[in-house]
Amino acid sequence: MPGIYPYSMLFLGIFNSLGKFSKKMVLNGVGIADSSLFYASTIYQIFPDQIIARIGIVIVIGIIIISMAATLYIYTQHQTNFIIAKVGEPVVIGPVQYTLSFDGTFNGNKETMPANTFVRIKIIAKNISDEKTWISKSQFLLIDEKQQKHQSTYGRFSVEDLSDYWLDPDKPVILTTQFDIPYDEQKQYNIVIHPSKQQSSVDVASVCITNC
Repeated sequence: MPGIYPYSMLFLGIFNSLGKFSKKMVLNGVGIADSSLFYASTIYQIFPDQIIARIGIVIVIGIIIISMAATLYIYTQHQTNFIIAKVGEPVVIGPVQYTLSFDGTFNGNKETMPANTFVRIKIIAKNISDEKTWISKSQFLLIDEKQQKHQSTYGRFSVEDLSDYWLDPDKPVILTTQFDIPYDEQKQYNIVIHPSKQQSSVDVASVCITNC
């Protein structure tokens, strides 16, 4: 069938480029009907033979649908799942359940003193999976009323001060961490919790700890 071979090779080249282009059309909000019409008119211009053109259109529509479905699946798998909570309410981020509480303010010690005031939070962390998992202070950010982010500070203020920690399954631990901020008792502060680098999760929690 020598007459079909050139068409098949041409179709392969066109489908490869159209498959990539369909992803761009999905991201730009172009629907299946619009993209199908675009491809159909293109194929009729390339192939005057009606039967070959119709076969090409059916195959291209299938490619469009599969490409859009794959792109949508990948997009939804990487969408962040935001969890909103208040102090004392447990939240689950990846394999760990966290319960936060406001633990007051203090001025550090001789080795580590804040530029402003240390705001300390208490963290009850429980590994709800069957394997060890790793958590660290870098997972926690304090967000003030101006939406400014503040990193936590490790100062070895107590044995509970969180730096890095391996959590055993089903064994809750009590940890603390603190943030150096110009604290105002009248303002609202939120703690954002991200999963650790070792954890495969799209969960992110925002926990209100004061003036909720």
